[in-house]
Amino acid sequence: MEFDQNATKLVVLGTGGTIAGQAQSACDNIGYTAAQVGIGELLRAVPGLQGVLAGHPLHSEQVAQVDSKDIDFAIWQALAQRVHHHLAKADVAGVVITHGTDTLEETAYFLQAVLPLALINAKPVVLTCAMRPASALAPDGPQNLMDAVATALTAGALGVVVVCAGVVHTALDVQKSHTYRLDAFSSGDAGALAYVEEGKLRLLRNWPVAMDGYARPAIEKIANGTVWPRVEIVMSHAGCGGDLVDALLRLWPDVRPVRGLVVAGTGNGTLHQTLEAALRRAQAQGIQVVRSTRCANGRVLAAATSEFAHSKGLSPVKARIALMLALMSH
Repeated sequence: MEFDQNATKLVVLGTGGTIAGQAQSACDNIGYTAAQVGIGELLRAVPGLQGVLAGHPLHSEQVAQVDSKDIDFAIWQALAQRVHHHLAKADVAGVVITHGTDTLEETAYFLQAVLPLALINAKPVVLTCAMRPASALAPDGPQNLMDAVATALTAGALGVVVVCAGVVHTALDVQKSHTYRLDAFSSGDAGALAYVEEGKLRLLRNWPVAMDGYARPAIEKIANGTVWPRVEIVMSHAGCGGDLVDALLRLWPDVRPVRGLVVAGTGNGTLHQTLEAALRRAQAQGIQVVRSTRCANGRVLAAATSEFAHSKGLSPVKARIALMLALMSH
């Protein structure tokens, strides 16, 4: 697939979130309602945006308007289709997405996992967000949005990345790591991809080139999918039992059956013996089990004798997406 090396248009897609939130008081940074301000109004409220665009034409669309805790498969489907539509256009240089912080890492990983390699290995998809609503006395959204635009228009930019508080993270590594602070995201052991400083990127490592490390269902299958494979997350902890796993296996026939389980283990993916026994029963019934870790840093290092597949370094929420997509591709 060939693209115009002089592509200039930037596309901004809005999905809601805190960045589009409103509170009754400018001093209230937590008692707001998310997803109240349209993407057009958000863009008009960014001082100096035209200077960062530097003549690049801008197109915006409202794909969704939700609090990101309520993101669902239908929104992911719509978003993937619109990103695919725009990236495939020769005159589009990149796509920016405004999104809530709560599930931003999941949406970023989902897009990295389903968009065609020829597109995301040639152009950037930049997600951004805010920890304060648009109505705040000192909102962080405008600066984050301006930094995201600067990132998307950087020469050589590619892949799915997240920009927040002047830090650029890859979709594979990013995690929300703080409940309140403006720099709410971390890339764990991998570290940041880049910093945005006065509208310019200081790149710390190479742009993320996507590879087929996991099953990659065709974008058409994502677009037409009506029933997504059900994958649940369970956690190992002190005093853990296997009742939750057993209950999931006993769901009534008219309830969407579970096809996969991701377990957030302690430490290096270790599991309470009672939960481990329940997971063995689930695996014996054809349920795919993937082992991840509760730890924010590090990855599960699998031994040769491991009974369950490991998450290949993915957090539990990202491992769930990877397993859903793998089941969907079968």
